[in-house]
Amino acid sequence: MRTALLLCVVALTACQSAPAGPGAVATSSKSAALRTMEQVAINAHKCWFASNDPAFRSYSFANELNSFSGRPRFLLVPKSNFGGKPMLVVQAEGEPARVDAFGPLMDQPVGTRVSADLKRWIGGSASCTQTA
Repeated sequence: MRTALLLCVVALTACQSAPAGPGAVATSSKSAALRTMEQVAINAHKCWFASNDPAFRSYSFANELNSFSGRPRFLLVPKSNFGGKPMLVVQAEGEPARVDAFGPLMDQPVGTRVSADLKRWIGGSASCTQTA
C-alpha cells in the first residue's frame, strides 16, 4: 500500500508543470524588434560595407542582434579600434518595433544619409539608394 501511495505521488508530481527558473526553456517567435533589426542590419551591411561605400570605410560593423535586453542592435565602431566607443548605435524595441539611431556619426554630414537609409529600410525597402 505504501509503495502504491508513493507511486501515485510521483505520478501526480510528474504531471505538474515545472516552475520557470534558471533551467526553464521557453520557445517563442521572433519579436517585431528583432525581425525589423535583422532586415535593417542586412541592408546596412550590404549597402554600407559590402559595397565599399567610402562614407563608411573607416568603420567596422558590429552586429549585436542576439541581445537579451529586448533591444537588438548593431554598432558602427572605428575600424582601428573594434572595442572602442561606438560612433553609431541602431537599435529597436517594442511591439510594433521602434528603431532609434544615435551617436556622434548622426551629427556629421553622413548622419542625414544614415537617417534616410534607415527610414527606407524600416519601411520595407531593401534599396541602397533613395528613389526620386
